Amino acid sequence: MPSASSARVRRLVQCALFAALAAVCSQIALPMPWGVPVNLALFAVCLAGSLLGPVWGAAAVAVYLALAAAGVPVLAGFQGGLAALLGRTGGYAVGYLPAALLVGALTRQPRRRFGPLCAAMAAGCAACYALGTVWFLLLTHTPLWTALGLCVLPYLPGDAVKITLAALLTVQLDRRLPRGLL
Repeated sequence: MPSASSARVRRLVQCALFAALAAVCSQIALPMPWGVPVNLALFAVCLAGSLLGPVWGAAAVAVYLALAAAGVPVLAGFQGGLAALLGRTGGYAVGYLPAALLVGALTRQPRRRFGPLCAAMAAGCAACYALGTVWFLLLTHTPLWTALGLCVLPYLPGDAVKITLAALLTVQLDRRLPRGLL
């Protein structure tokens, strides 16, 4: 049985790895004309929440956001710094924090199934959209329906694919990894 200190070190390493995964997935991006890129960060956030749980999944996202705030170019398009994080698309990056927390809280059962995982990840995505869209509205003074048309509707199909893949990977890792490893 691992000691408490080795378990904590393992959690810290996992947190760092998922922060790095979010940074890498953020760079796999397709820029959009209105400034909110399509990227794979939500995939990493959903995995962090489902595999690490609410506390450590949110901690991984907090590390990612702290790196961005410190100027490390971890955001989409190799952006970093407070200006990027507090800009009009920053609310979506900050929205990853409640998304990971919510996904982690809703997926804590030991034998997770695909359907409930997808539902939990969709709830996390909705939290991210809500925060990001309100942030976008406040900074751009765009009407709500225009903001939804620019910042939410075009991303739903891609996010459905990311959620599906993250849920499938979570189920497969649950089956293949020994209990307590993640």
